[in-house]
Amino acid sequence: MNSINTRVLSPHSEGISEAARILAGGGLVSFPTETVYGLFANATDDTAVARIYEAKGRPAFNPLIVHVPDIEAAKKYVELNDDAERLAAAFWPGAITLVLPLKADAGISKLVTAGLSTLAVRVPHGDAAQAVLRESGLPLSGPSANPSGRVSPTSAQHVISGLSGRIEAVVDGGTCAVGVESTIIGCVGEPTLLRAGGTPVEVIEDCLGRKLGVAGEAIVAPGQLASHYAPQGAVRLNATDKRDGETLLGFGEVVDADLNLSPSGDPVEAAANLFACLHQLDAMNAQNIAVSPIPEMGLGQAINDRLRRAAAPR
Repeated sequence: MNSINTRVLSPHSEGISEAARILAGGGLVSFPTETVYGLFANATDDTAVARIYEAKGRPAFNPLIVHVPDIEAAKKYVELNDDAERLAAAFWPGAITLVLPLKADAGISKLVTAGLSTLAVRVPHGDAAQAVLRESGLPLSGPSANPSGRVSPTSAQHVISGLSGRIEAVVDGGTCAVGVESTIIGCVGEPTLLRAGGTPVEVIEDCLGRKLGVAGEAIVAPGQLASHYAPQGAVRLNATDKRDGETLLGFGEVVDADLNLSPSGDPVEAAANLFACLHQLDAMNAQNIAVSPIPEMGLGQAINDRLRRAAAPR
């Protein structure tokens, strides 16, 4: 793969226009959403989408999410049932992705769907994301802007560290507010949780008025690979002590933590800090990482989901 001069663009009009121009020409641009920085390409351009897989080293069977500026744009590509309409009205723009039947004439690259008859789509929040989507007028496929299986980026510097020389540009829009990827809900038939994320499951279930179904083993959406979001070191979860040779990632009042996701035990703060802490652990060359227990509720579900994937055998 030939090295590219990766440029850093401003989140203002000139930078947004340049980002849109690059995307229209088949290039790759990273910009922030409210969740993490994504790596975006024109979702109708097979070659551009293939470059995402190449830049990330991403398995071809792992689908991508398509980002659009609003619900009307989403309806050009997917069929929304009543449940999907309700969720979209409640949470878009925001940190929720819906997996829906793909329209026959959608024109979306099969590389985006990994050959499936469904499409994962969302409307992101954030000034830079909305500006690029509207300026380009394109549906943009966008996984997180990091080498596949590595820690997701929440700042432009994280993107540069992982993908410099592989993509055309990064729009530097500051630090992402949410800090973990979107919650993914399958909306083909009964609504099903496919990935916990930035919108708590309980809030989604309240909106629907019923419990979400449980996903099977087949990979039908992004973020379902077992080993994912992994730092360089081995990870031990639910650690109530710090063993010799370990670096401790704490949560709550942990006296001997080397880093702490949230000293006050706030899951929202922990979610926002998660990937930045994992990047710091890599920078510290931590070879054995212990992680304090995190309650399995609210955004704690999303944090634990990422940590289990980080700890999975590689």
